[in-house]
Amino acid sequence: MQSRFRSDRRLTVRMTVTLFLLGLLYVAFVAALIVLLKSWVLVVVIAGGMLGAQYWFSDRIALFAMRGRVVEREEYPELHAVVDRLCAIADMPKPVVAVSQMDMPNAFATGRNPDNAVVCVTTGLLRRLEPAELEGVLAHELSHVAHKDVAVITIASFLGVIAGLIVRFAFYSQLFGGGRRDQNTAVVFAAVMAVSAAVYAISFLLIRALSRYRELAADRAAALLTGRPSALASALTKVTGDIARIPTKDLRTAQAFNAFYFTPALGAEPGLARIFSTHPSLEQRLEQLGRISTELGETALPGKAD
Repeated sequence: MQSRFRSDRRLTVRMTVTLFLLGLLYVAFVAALIVLLKSWVLVVVIAGGMLGAQYWFSDRIALFAMRGRVVEREEYPELHAVVDRLCAIADMPKPVVAVSQMDMPNAFATGRNPDNAVVCVTTGLLRRLEPAELEGVLAHELSHVAHKDVAVITIASFLGVIAGLIVRFAFYSQLFGGGRRDQNTAVVFAAVMAVSAAVYAISFLLIRALSRYRELAADRAAALLTGRPSALASALTKVTGDIARIPTKDLRTAQAFNAFYFTPALGAEPGLARIFSTHPSLEQRLEQLGRISTELGETALPGKAD
């Protein structure tokens, strides 16, 4: 079913190209592992099983990792009311609504399609945002579901996860068991580690490029759906500033899911993390929302910046 979120052809093209390139990389990766490990059954079963698990259970994995739980209307009536209203406007199925008991102000969407999606917000976000700001954030997350880019990111991140796990396994296996192996085995392990590291690096860059654009696309779609780009800009400014004040040690658990968040869990001085961020800079996002606000002839919220 087509939602009323503004379609984005450039996002569709980027998702298609990214999946195609990652598909080629995935095939090459599996082929290289089969040649090196000389067991195609083992490689295919493990890779296929993990891909299936990530595709079918990504929503549950994300909720568990971020301490989120599904909430009913009786517990959070205002939150459900906003989601209901946005889904009615967008003409899309209502996702499962969840809340994470975290002080970090953030939100994310996950799921393999609009009929099997979850939108989760943290208690820190609910406590900090005004109703119009919360509506903008939720519209942003729902646009990820409607455009299906959340499913693409879930699938795309799988290859990097597998490659990263293999690199760690090979490293620790060599570190703690190198003395018990012959030279041929050591060469195979080194080759597997090198191939996995290369695959991880390539998939990392491809996913970052897609992720940054999809965040701008979601901001644009949410602003046009709600007609209140200034409210979304205000939420972005508030959330980004508050996250920067949260101790870095409290953000580490959340950083593995940065690609799914409304804003990345970066500290006050992210350094190189900013260069390889899953999101465009706050300045880029605010600049785009400012242009949309001008196009719509919107009056900014009192005391808020576009």
